[in-house]
Amino acid sequence: MGRVSKSQMADSQNTLSERNLEASTTLSLAREPSCFAFLCSRAVSPALPIDAINLVLASIDYFDGRASLWATFEVRSGATNDGPAAVLGFDETFLRPFTRTFIEAVTSRNPCRMTVRPESGELQRKCVVEYVTGPGTTLHEIVLTPHDTVVVVSGRAPGDDHEEMLFQLPSSDSFLRAFVNMALQADTALRDTLVESEKLVAFLPKEPWHPKA
Repeated sequence: MGRVSKSQMADSQNTLSERNLEASTTLSLAREPSCFAFLCSRAVSPALPIDAINLVLASIDYFDGRASLWATFEVRSGATNDGPAAVLGFDETFLRPFTRTFIEAVTSRNPCRMTVRPESGELQRKCVVEYVTGPGTTLHEIVLTPHDTVVVVSGRAPGDDHEEMLFQLPSSDSFLRAFVNMALQADTALRDTLVESEKLVAFLPKEPWHPKA
């Protein structure tokens, strides 16, 4: 694949900056039932009360002529001076099925599972990882288990029969509506960014790039 020029990369970074996903996706949990993150015994941090959540558009990558992006799901807590802590990392295929699964779990009051499947031919590509137990554990399945006032989000790594409790989200009607609205806007912004990045890839030279001696 050809090399991206500095000016092209600058244009791409400007697009990322203009999206400012963090500001547009921040949801306060101050009026919601108490929720916590880093819940499992293998968590790298103590259990953390969640005061707000947000998404961050972290990067755009180019691999085999295809653009893809990476975003993170962050929690913020007054216990850490509102500093961000990422609990999930995901690509552009994550938000839609996760939101549908969250809606189903809240409305049915039954545990719901979301299987993470890379697209055909991309078995080595990570789609979703969790940062609760380490720097980035690939997830094969996400389980959403509703309780009286919260939904517990758990994850299972490939080849592991054990599910790790990652964090909680409120199950109130007000939060469900706010979360679905936020996810819709975020998904649109991510996919618009991906389309713009694909246009950039189309202008790359087809011949292999070699560094100057």
